[in-house]
Amino acid sequence: MVLNTCIIPGMIKVFLVKDNFVPFNFCLVQMFVYYTFVTLESFGLSVLAYDRFIAICFPLHQHSINTVRSMSWILGVIWSVIFGIIIFNTCIMTRLSFCGSVKVFSYFCDYAPVFRLACNDYSLQWSMATTLSLLALLGPLSFIILSYGSILVAVFRMKAPDSRIKALATCTEHLILVAIFYIPILIIFMCGFFGFRIDPDVRVLSLSMASCFPPCLNPIIYSLKTKEIKTKAQALFSRRTKDGV
Repeated sequence: MVLNTCIIPGMIKVFLVKDNFVPFNFCLVQMFVYYTFVTLESFGLSVLAYDRFIAICFPLHQHSINTVRSMSWILGVIWSVIFGIIIFNTCIMTRLSFCGSVKVFSYFCDYAPVFRLACNDYSLQWSMATTLSLLALLGPLSFIILSYGSILVAVFRMKAPDSRIKALATCTEHLILVAIFYIPILIIFMCGFFGFRIDPDVRVLSLSMASCFPPCLNPIIYSLKTKEIKTKAQALFSRRTKDGV
């Protein structure tokens, strides 16, 4: 919700009203809010993968491992580390001088496109941007991949086919959100890493998909998991199908 509130009004202003002027201080605030909650979204997906890993691989110990205290400690550490890194990354942007073009081709104050406009040395900003990318994307994604690798091993050790299907079904919603969030960002990251040129419009579209879609689809996907909502949705769809026929 906070992430969408941060960028969607600016997106509407840029694409509909054609007003793309942003004061520098507001640019820094938007940059801080955007990268804070994108990073939290990424780590949130890894925490959900951890929860699925414990529930499937250690079902008898789930409630003793995933206690309120342990999960609060995990979330507290994640929030503290992320806030510290993002605050530092945002504050060092004030050390840059902009003497040429100040036009950023994006719908928000993107970190790398902004510091590349600076006239003085931005090697520190580049190093921190690389560190943030590795921390916010590759770290949680690697953990998610390892978690689901362990989950698959545990599932295939189950003797009953129904138990396998039931265990994998609990991971479906999470895997959909992981794909929607990481695939667009990884495409942009890999193209930049291997030196492929990518159209700026495609970059903006990919970032907007990764930023806006998961928070919007999250309540929809997980609400369909509820039996009552699923039954009502199926009844509504069947009724509309009959009316169309």
